[in-house]
Amino acid sequence: MNHLATERALSAPAYDVAGIRAQFPILERQVHGHPLIYFDNAATSQTPLAVIDTFRDYFSRYNANIHRGLHTLADEATAAYEATRETVRGFLNAADRREIVFTRGTTEAINLVANSWGRANLMAGDEVLVSLLEHHSNIVPWQLLASQLGIRVKVIPVDARGVLDLDAYRALFTERTKLVAVNHVSNAFGTVNPVGEMAAIAHQHGALILVDGAQAVPHQTVDVREIDADFYAFSGHKVYGPTGAGALYARAELLEAMPPWQGGGEMISSVSFDVPTTFADVPHKFEAGTPAIAEVIALGVALDWVSGVGLDAIGAWEAGLLERATAEVSRIDGLRILGTAPNKAGVLSFVVDGAHSQDIALLIDQLGVAIRTGNHCAQPLLAHFGVTATCRASFAAYNTLEEVDAFAAALERVIGMVR
Repeated sequence: MNHLATERALSAPAYDVAGIRAQFPILERQVHGHPLIYFDNAATSQTPLAVIDTFRDYFSRYNANIHRGLHTLADEATAAYEATRETVRGFLNAADRREIVFTRGTTEAINLVANSWGRANLMAGDEVLVSLLEHHSNIVPWQLLASQLGIRVKVIPVDARGVLDLDAYRALFTERTKLVAVNHVSNAFGTVNPVGEMAAIAHQHGALILVDGAQAVPHQTVDVREIDADFYAFSGHKVYGPTGAGALYARAELLEAMPPWQGGGEMISSVSFDVPTTFADVPHKFEAGTPAIAEVIALGVALDWVSGVGLDAIGAWEAGLLERATAEVSRIDGLRILGTAPNKAGVLSFVVDGAHSQDIALLIDQLGVAIRTGNHCAQPLLAHFGVTATCRASFAAYNTLEEVDAFAAALERVIGMVR
């Protein structure tokens, strides 16, 4: 698609980006005297007024602990909290609300699987396959189990575009392979992985699959039953919600068989010093202690907001932004894009000859542009491509063509300063 066609597609009246932006008060601020251009969405997206107002509503009207009280405030808080469980179930198309466990985010969800399912089902010599594209949160928990239980962590390679090698993936399976742990979308490169196909291959070999969906749920419709995922995790703060709240989907029969990971209040049925302690039914067996109540309620509002805009519309809009940004920055001498998969989400990761990524990020911030720099918690991936850090621009539903053009111009100016 050429620039004119892209601009026409992105300016179609069906997608009201101005109306969307008006719902995000932070986008009105200036940074160093320039309008804020926020291109750090893969790290944390901004939150709309509907989500922000949820906190004021909760703390001013029905702030109370959940599941434990008989008074009105406790009932209202419990109802709002559990309503989010149903929202998440519908958002992921899970079969049963019992398959949704609230966590602090993707990292905690993966650690829950590793420490509950993993410790109960893995033994020395068993294998877990992870991809080179993984965030550290989907590498380190399995490395910890490897050091403690003697399991093997085997790596699915990628090609020069940052695309997983499915032939190599198939060849990695043995009779000892028990789990595949892979992201749906790479946070560092934006590569969209064929997780449905990968799940089918894993299941053919009798293995389970855990999908890190943190970077997928803001950009595309996710159907865990269509994927046939055994586990699927995501974080609220990537999908226009608050930090401190996320969810793990897991098939009900897996959760029923898994032992608790954390102990405390709420996750028990009865506690005694005389007979064994018994545990609550799923999902509450995995939700020890007082949760982030307001954050979970706000997560439900965020998912409703996304559904209201429409994930297909958001994905198409962001695809146009990525296409425009890729074309614009590719004109800059010495700039090299890392991650050129044909199927990408709205992430643009790059390095510049003769310029340090931190210098670029610091200087472009002076022009009001927020991007991310560093290893993006993907050190093995970047090392494979011979770099220690990249600059990363990442897009969201509220970003515009004008912002993309301003970013490209600012980037070119900054690169001229640091070389």
